[in-house]
Amino acid sequence: MNRSIGIHDIEIGTTHHVVDLADLAVARGVDPDKFRIGLGQDQMSFPAPDEDIVTMGAAAARALLARTGADGVRTLLFATESGIDQSKSAAVFAHGLLGLGADVRAVELKQACYAGTAALQMALGIVARNPAEHVLIIAADVARYALDSAGEPTQGAASVAMLVSADPALLEIDPVSGVFTADVDDFWRPNDSSTALVDGKLSMSAYIDALLGAWDDLQARGGVTAADIAAFAYHQPFTKMAAKAQRRLAAHLGAELADDDLVAMSTYNRRLGNSYTASLYVALAALIDARADLDGRRVGLFSYGSGSVGELLTARVLPQGGREDRSARVSRMLDARAPLPIAEYERLHALSYPSGTDTETPRTTTGPFRFAGIRGGARQYEHIG
Repeated sequence: MNRSIGIHDIEIGTTHHVVDLADLAVARGVDPDKFRIGLGQDQMSFPAPDEDIVTMGAAAARALLARTGADGVRTLLFATESGIDQSKSAAVFAHGLLGLGADVRAVELKQACYAGTAALQMALGIVARNPAEHVLIIAADVARYALDSAGEPTQGAASVAMLVSADPALLEIDPVSGVFTADVDDFWRPNDSSTALVDGKLSMSAYIDALLGAWDDLQARGGVTAADIAAFAYHQPFTKMAAKAQRRLAAHLGAELADDDLVAMSTYNRRLGNSYTASLYVALAALIDARADLDGRRVGLFSYGSGSVGELLTARVLPQGGREDRSARVSRMLDARAPLPIAEYERLHALSYPSGTDTETPRTTTGPFRFAGIRGGARQYEHIG
């Protein structure tokens, strides 16, 4: 008998600082409703000088493993488009901070915001081959755009840690998914740039093309129908983008799709901002946390990475306890972030630590790990709690 495989547990992490988009709107001379209503965003997390994808990702993974244990974990996959090194993976840095064994492989994956789903598909294959193994996935990113650019209010930062296993407790992933790939220049970040370049209009159309194409591929491969799906969760560069996508999908299907899931899945992303590879799985956690009526029912998950790759997965939400605990943890974490005045945000936005100069970062974060600085061209990390 085939065993079910999926996400056993999930944890969200973020940064020390938060920028209120109402404050940013005032500083940029625009109506705050342009961000709050037009984009569907209220806040954006922003890293302290001693935070990055590794500290965020390892913090979420530590909290996850404190519940699940690390027994059976043989693989750590780190999905990101905010890579910190062109050779050594963020997964290896996180492996060291987490104290995982030498018998755990560690790899970083990249394809814009889609990489978290690429990691999930790899994990499903590993577990299918040996159901005794578990795979730890970390998806973590810091979304950065130029100051006073159209993309500035869609910045953000977050991490998600997921444990993939046989006989999962949270979500059983269906074996059939739909995929769509097209070579388009809607969003990219050259090696010599610390901020991304975006063609906003093309990005929106590429996202929709990928969604509809992935749905059609799902149907062509015998996947579940729209009638079988109780709610959808989407990758959210900004939460209004998911609402536009669902309207286009509904028109494509010739069916009505309820808006209840849009509100539920956007709860965390509205306050975190864009988190690239983590975004879809932040939305998934918010959806499951908000809607107990999904237990035993299927959800659709749309993953998109610019450039572009899209995938539409379906999964069955398993009857579970603990959703109230997770929701409370996320709320406490978001409420605990330190507000960042706009002038200080702009100073930190311009801050960089070139690898050719030894430096120490100021102690700011209250998380369990910190980026301590550069020594001999190599990044240094510390345990702080």
